Amino acid sequence: MSSWFDDLKTPRFKNAESTQKVAKIPEGLWGKCPSCGEIIQTRQLQENQSVCPECDHHLRISASERIASLTDENSFVPYGEGFRSNDPLKFDDQKPYAARLEQAIRSHKINDAFISGKGTCEGIPFHLGVFEFKFMGGSMGVVVGEKITLVLEGALKDRVPAVVVSASGGARMQEGILSLMQMAKTSAVIDRLRQEGIPYISILTDPTTGGVAASFAMLGDVILAEPRALIGFAGPRVIEQTIRQKLPEGFQRSEFLLKHGFVDRIVHRKNMKSELHQFFKIFGNRCQYNK
Repeated sequence: MSSWFDDLKTPRFKNAESTQKVAKIPEGLWGKCPSCGEIIQTRQLQENQSVCPECDHHLRISASERIASLTDENSFVPYGEGFRSNDPLKFDDQKPYAARLEQAIRSHKINDAFISGKGTCEGIPFHLGVFEFKFMGGSMGVVVGEKITLVLEGALKDRVPAVVVSASGGARMQEGILSLMQMAKTSAVIDRLRQEGIPYISILTDPTTGGVAASFAMLGDVILAEPRALIGFAGPRVIEQTIRQKLPEGFQRSEFLLKHGFVDRIVHRKNMKSELHQFFKIFGNRCQYNK
């Protein structure tokens, strides 16, 4: 026979058990949309290509996820993977640049903020380069500039389209003037592509800013952008502080740039691969795959 003290030890409220159950849920099963605040199952988000099913907000995705979404299965062959910065300026602030690089390399299992390679899109070959924003904010240093050049020169040699997907905070300050030189270097190769009639398609994602936006990202024969992506040279807050004026609603977002002629088309992430395929067919008369 139980005593009244035993009853006190037994939880009488559902909340007591439910709190324990919630605490046992493994991390990573749920995510929160930064736009509408909706709580979404991670698996559901992945199946929807990291696009919020409630408000259609395009969350940032990794370079590997981007490559998988734009290329045919098992068709992508990377190159330039061994390239690695040697800290040309021996830069040191609160933490040595070499240490920052090493930490980023260990964390993300790649040598820099850009993956380059060749693959196919619905059977059509093309060269593809994709930024990894998690690697030091997708900043562009000497290695990133060289790998972008590899993509563009590969397309020139094979006479197939070149595609670069940008997600970057701009030039890497730890490499100083050497990083800024990549703007001219990549732009010069794009000019060679244009002279040969080889198509270069630039895809702008959130964010595309700084020296990346001021060079190859805005020089595509076709410039596509994801919805609501932040695109511009300096950030809106910096501009407002400089000019001391309130910026228009949606300033530096894809829709604003489309309205003012800086972007050719805004494309939903789900449709980006099919959109590329359509442009490849349009430009096919100048490329090797159509001969």
